[in-house]
Amino acid sequence: MANEADISWTQALADFIASQTAVEAVRLDTEGRRVEVATLGPVDETLLQQRLNEVLRLLDENLPASGSLHSLQITRGGHSVLMQKPTCITAPRFWQWREFEWPEAEEIERQSDEEWRKLAVQAAVCGLALAAGWAADRRLHAPPWLTYSLFGISMISGGLDAAGDAWEKLRQKQLDVHFLMLAVAAGATAVGAWQEGALLLLLFSTSGALEHYVLHRTHREISALTKAAPKHAHLMQPDGSVEDRPVSQLRAGDVIQVRPAELFPVDGTVILGDTAADESTLTGESVPVDKGKDAQVFGGTLNLWGLVQVRTDRPATQSALARIISLIQTAQRMRAPSQRFTDRFGTRYTLLTLGTVLVMFLVWWLALGARPFTDGESGRSAFYRAMTLLVVMSPCALVLSIPSAILAAIAWGARRGILFRGGAAIEKLAEVDTVAMDKTGTLTEGNLRVARVESFPAGKETTVLQLAVTLDAHSNHPIARAITQHAKSLGIQPGELLEFQSIPGQGLRGRTSDGVTYAGRRELMSQGDFSRWLSHVPDAPPGFSEVWVLSPSTMGRVLLTDEIREGSHAVLKALSAEKLRTVMLTGDRRAAAIQVAQKLGVADVRAGLHPEDKVAAIQELTREGHRVAMVGDGVNDAPCLAAAHVSIAMGARGSDAAMEQADIVLMQDRIEKLLSARHISACAKAVIQQNLAISLGSVIIMAVAAVLGVVPLTLGVLTHEGSTVIVCLNSLRLLFVKEPALTAPAASPDD
Repeated sequence: MANEADISWTQALADFIASQTAVEAVRLDTEGRRVEVATLGPVDETLLQQRLNEVLRLLDENLPASGSLHSLQITRGGHSVLMQKPTCITAPRFWQWREFEWPEAEEIERQSDEEWRKLAVQAAVCGLALAAGWAADRRLHAPPWLTYSLFGISMISGGLDAAGDAWEKLRQKQLDVHFLMLAVAAGATAVGAWQEGALLLLLFSTSGALEHYVLHRTHREISALTKAAPKHAHLMQPDGSVEDRPVSQLRAGDVIQVRPAELFPVDGTVILGDTAADESTLTGESVPVDKGKDAQVFGGTLNLWGLVQVRTDRPATQSALARIISLIQTAQRMRAPSQRFTDRFGTRYTLLTLGTVLVMFLVWWLALGARPFTDGESGRSAFYRAMTLLVVMSPCALVLSIPSAILAAIAWGARRGILFRGGAAIEKLAEVDTVAMDKTGTLTEGNLRVARVESFPAGKETTVLQLAVTLDAHSNHPIARAITQHAKSLGIQPGELLEFQSIPGQGLRGRTSDGVTYAGRRELMSQGDFSRWLSHVPDAPPGFSEVWVLSPSTMGRVLLTDEIREGSHAVLKALSAEKLRTVMLTGDRRAAAIQVAQKLGVADVRAGLHPEDKVAAIQELTREGHRVAMVGDGVNDAPCLAAAHVSIAMGARGSDAAMEQADIVLMQDRIEKLLSARHISACAKAVIQQNLAISLGSVIIMAVAAVLGVVPLTLGVLTHEGSTVIVCLNSLRLLFVKEPALTAPAASPDD
């Protein structure tokens, strides 16, 4: 999808350059959000900024576009692109480079708000003029010129936006539903059906306003997140002074000062001071989270009371908040499977419709003897019937039926901390019959704590812990963080590490002062002579996880415990009530996994799995005919997330790998949100099916009736365009769906 999006905005930019005679080249930096335009001769900068904004909005939203690249020269480098017209070698000397503003999310929200309101006003004027024309004709018996003038005002107002869209498509040698609507309105006027033409454009413009309103709601959710990100930071200088600097200029490793009641500008690590953070902008939970030395903080979250110094871990463009915004923007352009069906109704369908109408016009005229353009005693003219057929065959409702529902569902989820990466994720989640879950960090809290340290023989417990923390200090795994935190609480610091290697699904290897040292699973140590030692060591007690430490002179293990996540039991109960199969896939020991599974009621437990084993388990379930949803949070979960029918990642603080692979992200780090995601997924799928039934049914029934000549143009307009308004209103219902109760399974979409 990324490549398709890149092509689409590149084409849009090429169209912009080709259409602007004074513009010779454009230079974009998509990461730094900078845009420069090279012009030749005088230009109207205000008008140029307005036209450029449309292209930059297209880039931000990654909406599909089409067109040719107009033989432009394109140079790429990292996150930048230079696009210029073919020219002589000396021409660039005369170019004048001008820097223009890149529209931010707040500006996009404002423009989308203005867009739907403008369309609503146009529809309102169209409706009022239509009502006035009808009253003047039927009630007041006004002169014809006044009646026709009012109907004309109505059609101009209702068709203004459609005319602009149709003209843009015609310039690209394409036809769409906007062209069909204008053609029908013009045809209705030609046969004297001014009222029907105005009614057609009233309903069409109303449905367009409703569609843009749904799109505005998604822009509003993005803007709400963007507004949470501060624009400036207090950068610490080497001499101890503080300098205010734009957040966009911060780099990894910079040290910033964050004062009480300020927002953390970027993701980072506390290096001095203590405080608490309100992370509700990311997780939806306003409970303060303590932040001491070495604690992670996230951009856009609120520093509640302490003065702290924070080391920047990554630029603002790569923060957790930026990733969330990117996910929502990406979701708006990723089509659902059923939407790909309606995408076919473009130029080809328009040409097919026009061809069918022309053939039927000739049949009614030449074969059935109807008058060509004027009504005769035998009935309506062939042209009148052709216009009626053209109305009912136009796929307006079909085109809008799915994207309007998808956008509404995305906006509903974003407001509740559930991020869907496109329409496919929404539809797929409603189809699953099996839910596979990781244990640590998904069904359990993932906040492991060290219960005790053992050495074999006894007496070297401190050495075991010191070797473990030496390796684990270089890992971000929850177990490694727990061991590191425990060692620091005892004043044990990591030793010198000469080599380091992560063994996926097994553990860690490094060269310490004690020689080659391993820390990881029992299976990693079950090699050579050490396997004899392990055979005499009992398994960890139920409910405990173990990390073995092995060096030439030391052998021992660290035992850790974890708490079951609050809400896990109710979620498993609700999934069971929906007849969904539940499977636990974990790399932990079988005894610990079974203990958790028994408490929660998990039907199938598969423990001691490596990442490739989890993938194999997902593939096995898929071969059996199951549609599997995988829920995980760690790096080791990324492969099986990719293998699942639909993948779900836990929390904004999950691993980058898991976030990258997930179709759905539960930002509140609460397993209960899985039920909410399934609920809106089921509701959206039901609404999509209803919309398709309404739109396809009206097209088929009315097309047959129009061919038989038994339906008047007025009824055709009301039925077809009325169905367009109905599907938009039906989709809007999704914005007001109630979140399901924790103890209940997902309800029907009509709740």
